[in-house]
Amino acid sequence: MTTTHPTQPTAQAANHPTNQAAPTLPGLRTETLSRTYPSGDGQVLALAPFTHTFPPGLTAVVGPSGSGKSTLLNLLAGFDEPTTGRVVVGDTALTTLSEADRADFRLRHYGFVFQNHNLVSILSAQENVEFPLTLAGMPARQRQDRARELLALVGLEARAGHLPNQLSGGEAQRVAVARALAHDPAILLADEPTGNLDSRTGERVLGLLQRAAATGRTVILITHDRDVAAQADHHLSVKDGVVSLED
Repeated sequence: MTTTHPTQPTAQAANHPTNQAAPTLPGLRTETLSRTYPSGDGQVLALAPFTHTFPPGLTAVVGPSGSGKSTLLNLLAGFDEPTTGRVVVGDTALTTLSEADRADFRLRHYGFVFQNHNLVSILSAQENVEFPLTLAGMPARQRQDRARELLALVGLEARAGHLPNQLSGGEAQRVAVARALAHDPAILLADEPTGNLDSRTGERVLGLLQRAAATGRTVILITHDRDVAAQADHHLSVKDGVVSLED
């Protein structure tokens, strides 16, 4: 799969921190992280103990459906709590935070791109990009300027006023990438972001993730597609809950 680059950003967007170094924040790591779930009288192992430091750049986590990729993603994001071990971002262990504090931590340090884009249907493309900035309390003029810059970055400035149902699948996913980058997160988690796209559009979305990774962010891409995974800087595979380093 050959990666094509998205439409070049405007000069204003090119000078924004999105294209410069990510916020200074030590990396993401796991320490003997595991997850089991009750099943009848026993336990089902969803993720075997896993210790790893995710380097800056794009890491692909590849494996078939049901292998444990989503379990790993949910633990890395703090959406789920581990059975053993912990996830550490910088010097903060997610398990030490309350649910509310984890949500605030994600808002400040994480960005997310999902397979089905998860845009808010009643908000325009620009308003969707602004949404996390609204939650963070950014003034209206500042967040509007930021959203316009990011839509220019993904080549969709002309679609700013369109609702999600007025966008193609690829356009909606590019808006989702712009939204994920809105607050300059140090960590970007992408769950099968090209899974519902044709190959050409998928390459464009992947190019945006590669650009984000090139700024020094930690970008983790969950995929079952080894052609997509091959474009990453680092590689992990998951099978039956066991994570292996492929680099």
